[in-house]
Order: sequence, then structure tokens, then C-alpha cells
Amino acid sequence: MREAFEGRVEYLQVMDESGKIDSSLAPADLDDKKITDMYRNMCLARALDAKILSLQRQGRAVTYAPLLGEEATQIGSAMAMGKKDIFVPAFRQHGVYVARGAPLDAMFLYWRGYEEGSAMPKSLGALPIIVPVATQMPHAAGLAMAQKYLNTGAAVVAYVGDGGTSEGDFYEALNFAGVWKAPLVTIIENNQWAISVPRKEQTASATLAQKAMAAGITGIQVDGNDVLAVYKATRDAIATSASGPCVIECITYRMSLHTTSDDPTKYRPDSEVEGWKTRDPVLRVRKYLDGKGLWDDSAQKSLDEENMARIDAAVARAEKFMPDPRSMFTSVYSYVPDVLREELDEAVAANFWQGDDK
Repeated sequence: MREAFEGRVEYLQVMDESGKIDSSLAPADLDDKKITDMYRNMCLARALDAKILSLQRQGRAVTYAPLLGEEATQIGSAMAMGKKDIFVPAFRQHGVYVARGAPLDAMFLYWRGYEEGSAMPKSLGALPIIVPVATQMPHAAGLAMAQKYLNTGAAVVAYVGDGGTSEGDFYEALNFAGVWKAPLVTIIENNQWAISVPRKEQTASATLAQKAMAAGITGIQVDGNDVLAVYKATRDAIATSASGPCVIECITYRMSLHTTSDDPTKYRPDSEVEGWKTRDPVLRVRKYLDGKGLWDDSAQKSLDEENMARIDAAVARAEKFMPDPRSMFTSVYSYVPDVLREELDEAVAANFWQGDDK
């Protein structure tokens, strides 16, 4: 008998709960300005989250998946991406869109039920929100293979939840990326709960990162509430993606609902939620900025007012939006085939939109 394989998963934390940074681990390109920008994005993501949740409760938005508590995982990874990199979301990565510069109007359009909200600028390098669990992973692996084939130098960063790692799509995507050395960076947003199923009942693996090993892929676990650790891990993974894929398990926590159709008080104790509040990712960065004299209550008040003004203006524009019914024909393919052109012409001739052909 001899050993056939030995695996190891490392855990990374750069900034602790008190806001102290381990300078030996801090990325060289991270200065206080960038950390402040991270904080601003995290606050915007949290404010946007609260607004959409409020709108849903008022009947002004559809079923919504809050991101509260997961801002560091999303902002840290998003800000590590280059302009040419592509990201593939699941259904809770609103913070990634924010950090990549998505128009807030589009996000409100989507959550008001208009698919036009999915039509993000190409410069964003973003796929639309994908709700079926883990089906985005084969898409991401294919996109990554395309980048390698076309020699674009871009990486594909894909997001999946802890529950998604139990799906066959997740394993198939990793296996494909591992075999072909596709530049795929997989972010496992491990928020401890897959709807009402806890992490401990999701898999017998000691970590989710180690699932990468079966596909011959590097895996690392990071403090997902530490924006600097997530940034570093993602940046490093993208930098080496030309040589092969990587899996990053971000340990974070869903502080709010799975979606607005969910009641987490039915399946998880309040004490658990309270325990995670001390690890709040936004508060952690605020402590660092306060300690460096870079932030104070006055700056926070100004930022909160600025965010709300942007958000309220975007909501107002989104609520005035009238969809173009032609989109049901023109947005199916990258071009309009003859069969759809004929149907469109017939529909317009019949005044199919409320008696108006405009």
C-alpha cells in the first residue's frame, strides 16, 4: 500500500473583524484609496439591496434575493477583475453588477419584471441573472474555453452558492475546465444556507474548496467577509488563469432571506444570525477607515445621501419605463430570422400593442 493522493486547502484572511490588516498578506496594489472605493461600493450595494427589498414588499418589484452580509465576497471579487474579464452571476450577485458599473436603472427594471433589465452594456462583460441553480456553470466553462481558443487573455469569473456545489452542472463544469485548462475562476459564495438546508447537510466535504481537487483544479478557502482577502484570492486566480482554473470558497453568511418568498425564522435560530453580526463585512472596513482617519460620521452621512439620491432617481426612471413589444421578436437571436420577421410584421400590422403600432 502507498499513498495515491494527498490534498490540502489553505484559508486566507487579510483583514480581521476589528479592521486590522496583516501587511504580509495584503496585495501590493491595494492602497487606502482602493479600500475606500471598496467601502463605497459595499455601502451602495447594501443600500440598493434595502431599496429593492422595500419595493418588493410594496408590490413594486418581483421576488427578490437579498445580498445582505455578502457584500465583501461580491465587491472584493468584482474589483479584482480586469475590464476584459467576464463574469457569470447566479441570482444574488447584485453587488458585482454595482462594482462593475451596471446602470442602476437596468437593475430596477429587471426586478420590476422587465427582461430589458438584463440587457447590460457589453463593456460590463456580464451575463444576465441566472436563477436555476448551477446551470450557469457549464455556460461559464464554455465561455472560458472560448477565451482560451480566441486567445483574448480574459478570465471568466463565475458565482455559485454552497447549494449549487451539490448539482451535477457544477461538477461537469469543473471537470471540463480542469481537463482543458480553461481560464475559469469559480467563486463559491458559501453563505451557509441553501434555502432551508444548512451547509452541514449539503455535503460531507470538510470544505467546499476541496471539491476542486477531484477536477485537478486549485482550490482555496477565504474569509468571505474580508473584502481584501477576496480581492487578493480573485486577483491571484485571474493572474494565473491562463495556466488553468481555480475555485475560491468564500465563507460568508446570508443575513437576510433566501428570497422574499422565504421566512428564515422557520429554520434557523436567531442566535446564529446574531453571532455573524460581529463579522459584518461593511462594519469591518469602516473600522479600518476610522482607525486611519479616512472616514467619519459626516462622510458616512454624505455617502448615504448620495447613494439614496442615485437610487431614487433610478427607481423613478425605471417606473416610467414602457417596454417595446418588438423585443419579443428582436431579442430572441443576435439577428432577426425571416420567420420572426414575418411574425413581427404581422403583429405590427394588427396593432398588437394596445391598439398602437408604435
